[in-house]
Amino acid sequence: MAMAWHKVTLQTTISPRQNLTFQQLKIYYEGKGFEINDSFIDNLDLRLSTGEYNYAAYLLADNNGASIKVAKYAGTDKVNLVKNDEYGYRCLITATTRVMDRLEAENHTFAKITPIFRLEKNMVDKSALREAVINAIVHNDYAISVPVVEIFSDRIVVTSAGGLVEGLSQDDFFSCRSMPRNRELMRVFKDIEMTEYLGSGMGRILSAYNHSIFSFSPSFLVVTFPFEEGYESADGTNGTNTGTNVNENYNSEVGEAVLEAIKSNPTITLDKLSETTLLSRRTVARTLKAMQDSGVLRRIGTTRGRWEILVEQIGHRK
Repeated sequence: MAMAWHKVTLQTTISPRQNLTFQQLKIYYEGKGFEINDSFIDNLDLRLSTGEYNYAAYLLADNNGASIKVAKYAGTDKVNLVKNDEYGYRCLITATTRVMDRLEAENHTFAKITPIFRLEKNMVDKSALREAVINAIVHNDYAISVPVVEIFSDRIVVTSAGGLVEGLSQDDFFSCRSMPRNRELMRVFKDIEMTEYLGSGMGRILSAYNHSIFSFSPSFLVVTFPFEEGYESADGTNGTNTGTNVNENYNSEVGEAVLEAIKSNPTITLDKLSETTLLSRRTVARTLKAMQDSGVLRRIGTTRGRWEILVEQIGHRK
């Protein structure tokens, strides 16, 4: 007689430890208004049918042997390791929060000097990076490896084990369809509002980056976030600066006046801009071209078109 095959999951795998406590997990739930009772652990499916704790319980317990690795390198390869940290050995939610705090500190603001403005952006889109890291942690195959985040001088790489979930194609993945590998973790992270079920996190990533940042293999899913091009860090390092020249005679207040007028009326004409800003038509035209060349502004349509402001975080050139 053929034996029935049972898929190995966090729910069906026994925890390597059984003396588990869940004070941190309870605090997270109480902080979201949940009432904790004697059935709390059972309601989260953190036990086997035999009553023993499963591997999901192990990952969410106050103490465990799992961690998330964060490595930082001095260059663009793995030759010079600057720092190698592990965040874990405690409730996976706490570990996730600490990883996000670390990446928040590492995700510096880069600047690009243009003829008009000093433009500022984070090295990597904050929302997209957050979603990628949380997805990697929630959907990771812990039977293979732990999630890994690597910080290079030109990119941040997030790697999760397990590849795509069985039954989920790349087309499904890029269509933001959700098929969680670890349903118990997904539920907990959703309950405490760190993630959602319906693939909205992927939508946020794809709104900032294209498909090329993803790499798939049977065992791993890798997301590579390149640093913003044309920007450099405050100390002039770790950037991909394109050497934009600064016009020292340019008055940044001119650009600000033009942008303010466009914010009020995106369909404003050149003549109306000149009238509104009290600037000559030639000055306005030159300012518009500089802003388009710098990636601050985009023209959609022609005579009856409109202006679209592309960079919201702008500051005066120092």
